[in-house]
Amino acid sequence: MSSRMEAGVGPPDAEGAPSATRPTRPTRTTNARDLRTALKAGAPGDAGAPEGTPTPAPDAFPTALREALGRRGLSLERVSERLRARGIGVSQATLSSWQRGRSQPERARSLRAVEVLEEILELPGGALRSLLGPRRPRGRVAPARGESAALQVLGKDSVVEKALGERFRHFNQETGSLLIHDVVTLGERGTLGNLTTTNVLRASRAGADRALFVLSFDDEQAEPLDIRVTSGRLGEATYLKGLKSLVLEIHFGRELAKLETTVVSYAVDVSPSREPATHYERWSRANLHEYLQQVFFHPDALPSGCRRYFRDQVGSPPRGQRRISMNDSHSTHVLVSRCKPGVHGVAWDFGTPE
Repeated sequence: MSSRMEAGVGPPDAEGAPSATRPTRPTRTTNARDLRTALKAGAPGDAGAPEGTPTPAPDAFPTALREALGRRGLSLERVSERLRARGIGVSQATLSSWQRGRSQPERARSLRAVEVLEEILELPGGALRSLLGPRRPRGRVAPARGESAALQVLGKDSVVEKALGERFRHFNQETGSLLIHDVVTLGERGTLGNLTTTNVLRASRAGADRALFVLSFDDEQAEPLDIRVTSGRLGEATYLKGLKSLVLEIHFGRELAKLETTVVSYAVDVSPSREPATHYERWSRANLHEYLQQVFFHPDALPSGCRRYFRDQVGSPPRGQRRISMNDSHSTHVLVSRCKPGVHGVAWDFGTPE
C-alpha cells in the first residue's frame, strides 16, 4: 500500500487505472440553499445568453446541482453511470468539481451532459443550464506552482491527478505540510488493517479552511471500511474503485490566518486484501520539517526483514535502501528530518531471512 496524499499507499511501480467510482458514503454538503432559491438567483438563459441577460450568481449552478442530487438521493457514481448509459462520459471527479464550483460545464459535450442531468434529476428543462456563468478563458495556461511541484514527484497522468480531476490543478495550494506521522497496522495475515495519520499544516495564505488527501491501495479488495477524523471535520470521503483510491476532504473548522498552523488527524480501517502488504510509502512535493512512519506487525505475521528507501518520483527505482530493525512491540519506524521532495517508504519481506 502507498499513501498518495499531499505527502502517499500503493505499489512501488503503481500505474493509473481507468476511472470507475463508488463513494464510501454520500458527499456531505453544508450551508446549501434551497433549490428554489438557487434557481431564482440565476438568469433564464444559459451560458452565452443574449446581452442584457442578468448574470447568474457565481455559486448558483453548484448549489442547485448539490440540492438536486440531495433531493434525488443519488450518488455521483450512480449519476455518472446513468450519463454513460445515455452515451455521455462524465467522470465522478468532474461531477464533484461541478457541484463544488471548482469548474463548470462549458464544452458542447459537457453542456449536453447538463441537459441530460436535468432529466435524471427530474428538473425542468434549462433549470441547471440557465445558472451557468460566462465561459472562462481558454488556451494553455502554465501549471500552477503547486501543480508543477506535484507533477515532478507524481509524473503525468498519475493516480492522484485522475482521482482529483480538475481539482488537481489547485491541489492544497493554500496549505503546506510541516510534520507528518503515519502509523500503519497490519493484520494476522500481513494485510493492511488500519492507517492513522496526523498532519501538521501551515497556511500559505489567509482564508485556508480545508485540505485534500488521496490514499491509494494495491489490491482492489483493500477498500476503506470506516473513516474517523479526530482532528478536523470530514467534508468528503469518496472511494474511486477503478483507481483503488480514497479521496478525503477535511475541514479545519475555521479559516486560518497566513502562516497559522493546524492539526489534521484521521484513521482509516481497511478490508482484508488478497495478498500481504509489502510496503508503505508517502510522497511529498515540498520539504517537510519531519516525517515519522511506524509500522506495527501482528505477532503471527512477522517479517524476515525491513528496510527504508527513497524515490525521486513515484514509480522510479528505489535508492538509498537501508535495513532497519524491529523492537519488542513488533514494530519498526523511520524518522526523516528536513525531507526533500520525493517518496519516502518502508518495505518488508515475509520470506525466509537472508
